[in-house]
Amino acid sequence: MSISVLRTVDAWWVSFPGGARRIDTAASTTAELIADRAAVESAATGFGDLVDPSTLALISPVTAPCRVIAQMTNYVSHVKDSGMNPDKVPLTFFRKSSGSISGPNDDIVKPPHVALLDYEVEIGLVFGQTIPVGTHVDEATLADSIAALVVTNDVSARDVQLPKTQFYEAKSYPTFTPVGPALVLLEAGEWEKFSTLTLQLRVNGVTRQNSTVADMIYKPLQTLRELNRFQRVDAGDLLLTGTPGGTALTAPPKPIEIIGALLPPHVKWKAFFRRQASNPKYLRDGDIVEATVRSGDGSIDLGTQKTVVRHA
Repeated sequence: MSISVLRTVDAWWVSFPGGARRIDTAASTTAELIADRAAVESAATGFGDLVDPSTLALISPVTAPCRVIAQMTNYVSHVKDSGMNPDKVPLTFFRKSSGSISGPNDDIVKPPHVALLDYEVEIGLVFGQTIPVGTHVDEATLADSIAALVVTNDVSARDVQLPKTQFYEAKSYPTFTPVGPALVLLEAGEWEKFSTLTLQLRVNGVTRQNSTVADMIYKPLQTLRELNRFQRVDAGDLLLTGTPGGTALTAPPKPIEIIGALLPPHVKWKAFFRRQASNPKYLRDGDIVEATVRSGDGSIDLGTQKTVVRHA
């Protein structure tokens, strides 16, 4: 059975439907918490005072520094929104700074020079052990490799990302990776339910993204095998697995795209950003963003993060 762990500045907590119980652990990092599984299970199965989770000031259950790795265009709906062919999209990665990690209720702070602020709800995989390059990973060892799941939001400055083709900068500003609320530790048999997870994101109560993992192109096992060809990971590292369609950014109609390809770059981007400036889906000051991931039967629930956009 999965265990939902919450984190505050001074403690880790196991979350129950009726409250939260403090974990008796000296762990200060996510890696140390994962290693202290006995303390987590003791809190989950034992006795002790429960507190109301709503009284806890939650912070990200994934601690920094760590590696933050992300997959590109990994959902059929997002690939189509981007004007590409899902059958021809390779499995590719980019990195984010772990300095971008923030809590599930922290503000998303838009830098003054960013105009096109976008959202991407994603399932985050939290590694449970060191996996050296070349390690064999299969279905039997997947549960040992991936210890937990979290809700993440891959916030993106599109007007930085696109003209500079600079993913790292565009997605690494402070608060651009809200994580949590829950670090959901899975048992081996629960991986069968991964395919039933549904991702949802709402802005000011209006649903923008709503999709199941069935829309995912490259599943975790295939992703880990590809990543393991060149990248070592350690316990506590975080892998974002892509977002479904419904982001603010979408590809222009084909005729406009063809015309744009014939223009000088500075002219093309000026025209593109002029059109995007009128797109009401980009995040604005005061917008409330809610991101949720849970299984179809509700037995795996990563919780809901609720963040507010603020201009710096």
